[in-house]
Amino acid sequence: MKTVLLSKTATIITAALLAACSPEATETEEADKAKVLAKQTATSADTDAKPKVAPTRSAAELARDQYRHPAETLMFFEVEPSHTVVELWPGGGWYTAILAPYLKQNGQLIAAHFPADSEISFFQKSRAAFNKRFLLQPELYGNIYVTELAPPQKLTIAQAGEADRVLTFRNVHNWMRNRQEQAVFDEAYRVLKQGGILGVVEHRAPDSFSREEMVETGYVTESYVTQLAINAGFVPDGHSEINANPKDTRNHAHGVWSLPPTLRGGDINRAEFLAIGESDRMTLKFRKP
Repeated sequence: MKTVLLSKTATIITAALLAACSPEATETEEADKAKVLAKQTATSADTDAKPKVAPTRSAAELARDQYRHPAETLMFFEVEPSHTVVELWPGGGWYTAILAPYLKQNGQLIAAHFPADSEISFFQKSRAAFNKRFLLQPELYGNIYVTELAPPQKLTIAQAGEADRVLTFRNVHNWMRNRQEQAVFDEAYRVLKQGGILGVVEHRAPDSFSREEMVETGYVTESYVTQLAINAGFVPDGHSEINANPKDTRNHAHGVWSLPPTLRGGDINRAEFLAIGESDRMTLKFRKP
């Protein structure tokens, strides 16, 4: 039964991705696509025919799909269109542009973003850009509810037991900088319903990395992330190699930021880093018992 549900979820997610990528799609056209996709097995090949420009996703965002595998990742996290989903620190909204249209009819997306009044300039600009893009176009993105996450001062991301899923994409290393990672995992546990899932995608470090090396490079060990979840009360419920990249040696002058999309080293070894692609990543699932 679970296999059937996951297959259905994959088809719906893939249909949502395709619909979001059609520059002039009408509701009828979207429904037709969904009917066709319902007869197919949802694979990454299903998205090969996507147009280059989309109303909810830019060409630059679409180019990241080859590294981030959004349909497969959301399927692994068992995200359903009727769910209440909390996305932690969505930044520029790469995943928001996928999740919001997917949830807008029957679900709810809660974006736990940076504080609008943050003293950090980058946080202010990121939040302002997010608001401008996603909150002013409900016809595309639905009614996204925005909360603020800036531990330890601001840590209430949703009501207790409100969420079906809490998702974080490449953020754990950021919370480690001021030793707030456990507080965030604890909060994720608080807001999830019983049986709810915490989904984590993070740059993956070798098991030998110390905490200091993780903070410096942006790569975190799977064992450390797993322990954070267990400490919060979660039960490990699976891991996937969807977002693995064996080309990534994780030995770069500027850590994970040497690789695309950041390319912090500029033109130095640029071709090499582009050939590697984005980082090697863990994809972990934890369930609230």
